[in-house]
Amino acid sequence: MGFLASLLGEFVPEVSLQGLLILSIGAFISGLVRGFSGFGTAMVYLPFAGSQLSPVWALTSMVIMDLIAPVTLVPKTLKDTYLPDIYKLGLGALITCPLGVLVLVLLEPEIFRYSVSVLTFVLLTLLVIGFRYRGMLNAPLIVGTGGLGGFLSGTVGLPGPPVIMLYMASTLPVKTIRANIFIYLIFADLLLLGIFGFRDLLDLSAVIIGLIVMLPYLTALWIGSYFFDSEKEKQYRNIAYLVIFFSALIGLPIWY
Repeated sequence: MGFLASLLGEFVPEVSLQGLLILSIGAFISGLVRGFSGFGTAMVYLPFAGSQLSPVWALTSMVIMDLIAPVTLVPKTLKDTYLPDIYKLGLGALITCPLGVLVLVLLEPEIFRYSVSVLTFVLLTLLVIGFRYRGMLNAPLIVGTGGLGGFLSGTVGLPGPPVIMLYMASTLPVKTIRANIFIYLIFADLLLLGIFGFRDLLDLSAVIIGLIVMLPYLTALWIGSYFFDSEKEKQYRNIAYLVIFFSALIGLPIWY
């Protein structure tokens, strides 16, 4: 244990061994939830990460943790996408993600933690009640949704929920919807890293933390996917909702 702490102190002196353990637990739980429900990585991991890392480091570690494996699936997934929607979503994110990062760097860590938890509660409520857009999916709406996702990505690392809720009203095939959301999230992650790099916010220590917690995350992701039973999807989603709720609750800075 002493050797591990010494090694960690050499490469990531800003985080204690206990802190890394908390991050790894958050990564593992988020991987399980993502594996058996298909969503929830950020909503579970960020409350843990926000308690141990600065806002920028929390988002950096999450993107690194969650990006490497999915990137390998991009060529296979692209053939199922509806590219006009991807272009519109991406345009919106390009415009607003830099604004979100501008807000992020101004946030105090405590305010960031409150923001992540409160927004998670709001999004979770919308998911539980089955909120969805009922109108036509026109170009301005799609660009605007991508923009909202981009802003939330830059501010609190949650680009997915607006796009997911929009596509609940889409008439596109399910396979295409899943592919579009997947590609958009990859784009949002790469865009966020690019903005961090451009603004000199990308720290090697945060990248190393992301690589460290990637192991428990991917392990749990595989476990969750392996034991997923499509006939029990509703039960899995209910479990995911509970885990997300308690993660957001624990992430509130009122406890420590």
